Amino acid sequence: MTDDVVIGPVDLAARVDEALRVQAQAFGLSDDEVAVRRQIVLRHLTYTGARSFAATTPDDRLVGFVYGMPNSRGHWWSTVVEPYLRGQGIDDWLDDSFVITELHVHPGHQNRGIGRALITTITEGVAEPRSILSAIDVESPARGLYRSLGYVDLARRVLFPSAPMPYAVMGAPLPLPRRS
Repeated sequence: MTDDVVIGPVDLAARVDEALRVQAQAFGLSDDEVAVRRQIVLRHLTYTGARSFAATTPDDRLVGFVYGMPNSRGHWWSTVVEPYLRGQGIDDWLDDSFVITELHVHPGHQNRGIGRALITTITEGVAEPRSILSAIDVESPARGLYRSLGYVDLARRVLFPSAPMPYAVMGAPLPLPRRS
């Protein structure tokens, strides 16, 4: 990771618009999609155990962020994912897991170890023994990062309502390996 980027806790609610600009650039979101996601992020941050971290430059510009929380089967994401995992007899992954809800790094700062630092930092010290997440179901640098951290595919071709592409659900035991 570059020396000029610092990973630390962030009041994501206070910086939600800045974070969503990073997500929009990293993920190719429209203004309408950003507006919808803004409400979702703000709601998620009220959940018990929600945590958020940011990657910032020396001038305090946010160039990456991650947030997540202990998973609950009552959360919308779990209700969509559960049938895919249950069909394979592994829906217990939805229990005692910390879910990585969003992880995004500005395209100009990718491939520098920032995503790795964000995900290992957010999962460090959580009470849950494992982590789960979803990623677009294509071979990508993000999926490669997750695999390098010990995440494995739990379900593929998971369809979320209104998502144009299928997702993969991945899980890993905690703690995640750190690379210096």
